[in-house]
Amino acid sequence: MHRNNLNFFELGILRRIVEEAGGTDARIEVITTASTIPYEVGENYLDAFGKIGCTNIGLMHIRNRQHTQEEENLERIKNCDAVMFTGGNQMRLSATDGGTEFLRILKRRYQEENFLIAGTSAGAMAMSQTMIYEGNASRAHLKGEVKMTSGLGFIPSLIIDSHFEKRGRFGRLAQAIATNPECIGIGLGEDTGMLITGGDHMEAIGSGLVVIIDGHEILHSNIADIPDGNPISIENLKVHFCEKGNGYLVSERKFLVDGKTLIKSPV
Repeated sequence: MHRNNLNFFELGILRRIVEEAGGTDARIEVITTASTIPYEVGENYLDAFGKIGCTNIGLMHIRNRQHTQEEENLERIKNCDAVMFTGGNQMRLSATDGGTEFLRILKRRYQEENFLIAGTSAGAMAMSQTMIYEGNASRAHLKGEVKMTSGLGFIPSLIIDSHFEKRGRFGRLAQAIATNPECIGIGLGEDTGMLITGGDHMEAIGSGLVVIIDGHEILHSNIADIPDGNPISIENLKVHFCEKGNGYLVSERKFLVDGKTLIKSPV
């Protein structure tokens, strides 16, 4: 599990996901598209869910765009209570699912129903409209070293990075936000997640740290004017550290000490 970067399976986070999906009887489809070892990873998921009494789990080894058109796979995502995208390579997810009926069904259910979509590592990074797919952490302070493309587009206003502390990815996410200051950056540490409700209300879960990077009030940025390979300069980038229970409202760009409490704006 360590080799496959499945630290996500610290059982506290997994229990919360099962709870939000409807309990241990919920039908959860695990989509292994991002992984190059889908059968091994899939078995690890079955084992982890089984440890908390959740056995109604399906494995969907969607390996190519033809698989996304198969009626059986479309019916499975129409009738499950939740889906979970595994880790691996996020580009495999966007290239395989982008523009397909498979993805359209998932988006419709996410937007119109009480439907849970979860992901770990690459599966989490692919959730947003703008997705980081490459970028060496040691060179992320240089313009052009962070590569971005379109993700699955469930949440348009976020950019998500994973293994944030362990792999030193602060500079990578900072450059992504400097390039897309309309977005909020979410840096997920190990054994950590963000539960997002209604595309707006976020609650940190797990034992680690979630870093939020907000570029809405940047005063100075040289990123549009310098050649590729030059160091970037940013003034007034806001950063928030979230532990378990803290939250954030994306629409208001507001930190919540108690993430479970949804603070409504005055009418």
